[in-house]
Amino acid sequence: MSLPDAAAALLFVGVVAYAILGGADFGSGVWDLLAGDARQGAHLRSQIDRSIGPVWEANHVWLIYILVFLWTGFPTAFGAIMTTLFVPWLLVGLGIVLRGGAFAFRKFSSTVREARLHGAVFAVSSVLTPFVLGMIAGAIASGRVPAEGTGDVWSSWTGPTSWVGGLLAVMTVSFLAATFLAADADRGGRHELADTLGTNALWCGILTGPAALAATVAIELDAETLADGLHSRGLPLVGLSAAGGMASLVLLKQRRWALARLTAVVAVASIVIGWGVAQYDWMLVDELTIAEAAGARPTLIGLIIVFGFAAITAVPAMLWLFVLVNQDDWQQS
Repeated sequence: MSLPDAAAALLFVGVVAYAILGGADFGSGVWDLLAGDARQGAHLRSQIDRSIGPVWEANHVWLIYILVFLWTGFPTAFGAIMTTLFVPWLLVGLGIVLRGGAFAFRKFSSTVREARLHGAVFAVSSVLTPFVLGMIAGAIASGRVPAEGTGDVWSSWTGPTSWVGGLLAVMTVSFLAATFLAADADRGGRHELADTLGTNALWCGILTGPAALAATVAIELDAETLADGLHSRGLPLVGLSAAGGMASLVLLKQRRWALARLTAVVAVASIVIGWGVAQYDWMLVDELTIAEAAGARPTLIGLIIVFGFAAITAVPAMLWLFVLVNQDDWQQS
């Protein structure tokens, strides 16, 4: 493996981590939006606060990791992406800020009306942010981001692949979140809520499968390079994702929430990695390869060294945070 390939692989570690951890975080907001009025949705919103409250900011570390790694290790690609796609990135940044502020302020609202306003901002931002991130991924995958950064500021991220990418992103994070929340609720003794969330996850998973199949039509017509990769080297990972998704549905039907969470992670991680493998060795599809986009060799070496330090310092701390949050005492408090 070449040095640029190694750096790109480490960059994609962040993409996978953010898709899973940040995805489950965003998806919780989707269910918050659908929870109903203050009385109907009280138990679910309480569970969302309990589950994501300690980790929602920590999950964004992975987005920072991705952007810094891309900017430092692949500056040409970073410049092209941020120049052509500055509108969707602006929307993502706005969504993250509004979502975080609303989530925090809702707890300290002095009236029900104020709490509803903050809740609505939190929920809507939780839907729009992953949708736009999916559109950004679709823009890159369909070859609409020129290496020179001169792509159209609107049509570059509103093609067919971007729309299906946004839709699948929202459906995927909703499935992840419902599965995670069901396991947390069950461990906390809220079995009726766990059943409701598990049913939501089941139906969301059932709908996501056909949506993914329908999306392949758009990808075939609009992103030929990605489609070719999915048919060849990415196919085993697509199959693993499908197997993980089917296993999740079976486990959800059996109310085995904890195991369903693991298979859901396998399903999502596999399809995200499959996207990366199918797109290899393009950094910007049909425009810029990984080798062409890579920065100076000393910079890449420095990035890999820094990753090694982070792997033995920051990552264990994050893992310990998740261990603490997932203890029975925390969920029952």
